Amino acid sequence: MANIETSLKEAMAIEGAIGVALVDYTSGLTLGVIGGSPAMDMNVAAAGNTDVVRAKMRAVEMLGLGEDIEDILITLDSQYHLIRLIPNRRGGGDALFLYLALSKSRANLGLARHQLRKIEADLDV
Repeated sequence: MANIETSLKEAMAIEGAIGVALVDYTSGLTLGVIGGSPAMDMNVAAAGNTDVVRAKMRAVEMLGLGEDIEDILITLDSQYHLIRLIPNRRGGGDALFLYLALSKSRANLGLARHQLRKIEADLDV
């Protein structure tokens, strides 16, 4: 099992990565952040994506789908924003997601999703 810092570093090694954050979506607070840029404040982006996660979870619940969300993809003109929800493995109150921003011109979306899934599986919080 990998710790937060190791997992975030592995995510930043994904081709095209701009920044990555581990976020608690109950509070909107980040547990760790690497990367970003002056135009891409990962803490602000992570907090904003907390609302996206909450809204999608409400929609799934209202529809009565009885399914869990694996990931959410937001496609911008020049970027992909990938949100990977982390299943609660311990039965506690953890409500976390990995948020990865990628350069659209440099990233392979399929490979990035695969790599982020592996990082999520190995993460120990």
